[in-house]
Amino acid sequence: MRMASPAPRRSAKPRRATNVSLPVDLIEEAKRLDINISQACQQGLEKQVSKSRAERWIEENREAIESSNAWVEKHGLPLARYRQF
Repeated sequence: MRMASPAPRRSAKPRRATNVSLPVDLIEEAKRLDINISQACQQGLEKQVSKSRAERWIEENREAIESSNAWVEKHGLPLARYRQF
């Protein structure tokens, strides 16, 4: 009988130990539910980093976005006449 190989690690990137303060009851509940706390923290941090990057990109490009929207409002979509719907 062949044993299944372990799941590949999510990332081969170097890791750093970090201290994180979380509510005791949340940690206890996570342990009762067999939640990998490091993995859950990483997923939450990845989501927050992605959200912050998107917000920053919008802010950094706000002027160009507003300019483009104003042009479309004044002139319409550049290829609108070719739309088939």
